[in-house]
Amino acid sequence: MPDQLTKRSLRILVAGGGIAGQALAFWLTRGGHQVTVAERFPALRASGAQVDLRGQGIEAIERMGLLETVRGRLVDEAGVAFVDSRGKPKATIMANTSGKGRQTLTSEYEIMRGDLVRILHDAAEDGTEYVFGKRVDGFDQDEHRVTAHFSDGTSGAYDLLIGADGQGSRIRRALLPEGFDPYRRLGIHMAYWFVPRTASDTRVRDTCMVPGGRQIMRRSHNATETQVYFVLREESAEATAIHRAPVERQQKFWADRFHDAGWQTGRFVAGMKDSPFFYSQEIAQVRTDTWSKGRVVLAGDAAHCASPYSGMGVSGGLAGACVLAGEINRHAGDLPTALAHYDRVLRPFVDAIQAEVDPRVLRVGLPMSRHAISAFQNATALACFFRIPDLVARFSKKDRGGDWKLPDYADAYAA
Repeated sequence: MPDQLTKRSLRILVAGGGIAGQALAFWLTRGGHQVTVAERFPALRASGAQVDLRGQGIEAIERMGLLETVRGRLVDEAGVAFVDSRGKPKATIMANTSGKGRQTLTSEYEIMRGDLVRILHDAAEDGTEYVFGKRVDGFDQDEHRVTAHFSDGTSGAYDLLIGADGQGSRIRRALLPEGFDPYRRLGIHMAYWFVPRTASDTRVRDTCMVPGGRQIMRRSHNATETQVYFVLREESAEATAIHRAPVERQQKFWADRFHDAGWQTGRFVAGMKDSPFFYSQEIAQVRTDTWSKGRVVLAGDAAHCASPYSGMGVSGGLAGACVLAGEINRHAGDLPTALAHYDRVLRPFVDAIQAEVDPRVLRVGLPMSRHAISAFQNATALACFFRIPDLVARFSKKDRGGDWKLPDYADAYAA
């Protein structure tokens, strides 16, 4: 008989109040545990750019009873257009809204990260303790408990510590052997921010390729704001280091790299300083052989960041939270078994979505020369003329993540 019937309540600390952290709080609180979420920002970090839900991520949201709430906050993005240096569309791939097959470059479920975080937080808030402006800097553990050390000098004892603190996770750094590099770097960097929307900004996402392995994307998420993305193919120490520099230096780096890019670059660079946020990152995957040690376990991007180019970062975090919480709730009296099952069940899914990211394919989308850009645009235009992307999406039997199905944990929440 499943041991969730013993109804053992655990004291669980979740480090990180992002999407995976909020989803874990929802499921674990529902499982009867005492959950504390420690978020290093002084308030709920309900900001960020547009994200999407696909496959198993949509199912996870549906199981939480939040699908209709999410639908009410979706961004109306009709498709993706590849435009030339004057902004003229050369090829357009529309979203697959048929309800069949797999999603295209844009998902049927596009939503702002901040909106999704708020939805999850509102669902998890009742029964969860939130501590803002405080991060977990380290921990000690023995066979009975894990003691978390916080940034304000205080400490707390818990049955389990979950590191859901993102791609640059401090928990992961303390958990894994010193000197271990968990990153699979793809030689690609990205910055994004908001600018005021203009009349020419449509519901279709515009993508402009620029010689030198550069790309500019524009997508509009409401009546007044437009998101801007600069993407750069570059393998250099300067590019890798810039993401840790002060924001002013980051903005100068991106302005310098794109000063001759044309299209609407002048407008986009001018809007950097007044944007409500600016984010710069290296595109990388997180790959480790283990996600747990003793009473400490990793989740979300801290465990298995698949990179934005997988299209499954958010969905992977939601599915992973469902599995981790389900195994903990099912085996609350035997954490080693719960964490071993978490790794065994989720690992094939993570391997599949990470394998979707092929650096060779990404480089095709970031051409170095005008000739290569023209060849890409012409090939894409021809494919769109024959409706190949639409037909492939509609008749694909598998979405990203392959055959992996989100396990049913209904028994773990039985009354």
